[in-house]
Amino acid sequence: MTDLRIRDAGPADIPALHRLIESAYRGEASRAGWTTEADLLEGQRTDPADLADILSDPDQAMLAAFAGEDLIGCILIADRGAGVGYFGMLSVQPTLQAGGLGRRLIEAAHAALRERFGARRVRISVLPQRETLIQWYQRLGYAPTGETLPFPYGEPRFGLPLRDDLSFIVMERALA
Repeated sequence: MTDLRIRDAGPADIPALHRLIESAYRGEASRAGWTTEADLLEGQRTDPADLADILSDPDQAMLAAFAGEDLIGCILIADRGAGVGYFGMLSVQPTLQAGGLGRRLIEAAHAALRERFGARRVRISVLPQRETLIQWYQRLGYAPTGETLPFPYGEPRFGLPLRDDLSFIVMERALA
């Protein structure tokens, strides 16, 4: 992927971001990759209004990866204060997953979190049922903190749970 470009997403990118994120997390299209949540959640992963809120917030950004003119990946970064950054919504076009793009987006996120927000540590939150994903993050240096976060049941904006035992584990790593 020699023509890969990673840049900040802007408002004009919202429709493509929305399509990409939904295809990576939900529905049949997501099953082409290994990061699907389709067995855990139905409905939407995000919506254009949520993406617009992210892009207008100075404490957040969305990095977008392009091959030529095609959006093929993205990652949300955010400042959590006190030297802590966060990333989420890591999305890679399902048919391109397992090719190294996710790792490259995380590396770009780490650099942006350090440069923009002065982050010394980065946190993520993961559904504990996604064991393969947790193991992948562990190989990238992330470790569980022992903290958990509740799943936002009753808020369809974040998806429609297919089970009643969803929550998030918090993982963290230091930034070099």
